[in-house]
Amino acid sequence: MHVIFRTLLILLKARRRRRTTPWEAAEITLRALPTDVDILMHINNGQYFSLFDLGRFDMMVRSGLWAGAKRRGWNPVVQAEQITFRKSVNFWTKFQIYTKFIGVDDRCFYIEHRVVVDGEIYVRAHVAGRLIGKNGPVPMEEILEMAAETGHPVPENFQVSDDLKAWRQDFALPASRKPAPHISF
Repeated sequence: MHVIFRTLLILLKARRRRRTTPWEAAEITLRALPTDVDILMHINNGQYFSLFDLGRFDMMVRSGLWAGAKRRGWNPVVQAEQITFRKSVNFWTKFQIYTKFIGVDDRCFYIEHRVVVDGEIYVRAHVAGRLIGKNGPVPMEEILEMAAETGHPVPENFQVSDDLKAWRQDFALPASRKPAPHISF
């Protein structure tokens, strides 16, 4: 909730910005605010995922996927995330977040986020997400049908790389209805 005002602003701005397809990179420009940085005066590692939410909201609204999902009672959720840091984004630095769908597998869609400062990648993250409806996770076929109905047929060979599939499978926890006992490590 600490980015609620930014979220509302992004949602309002997205409605007036150029329409995109979900298959091209969407870009938002932000500045590292006092609420983003830690005591070292750079964006806190945990803050990046909240900022990436803003990129996903912008991309979904501008592509029409947000409206299509809401009409069906679907809500996006994150299933897994990974991030790599290259350089720090310091206080008051202006930066862009690029957000792009990069593929799907049988259960998730995958999004890449890049934080770019002056044309240089500082941070990159991959997010595996799902859409959840009143009966649970929405099958990928229905999500891709919805994208096509909004005027965005899925590109050919839109499968996620084997590396990303392996990452999600290797680090996945058991399904929520299965036990996941904690054993000391």
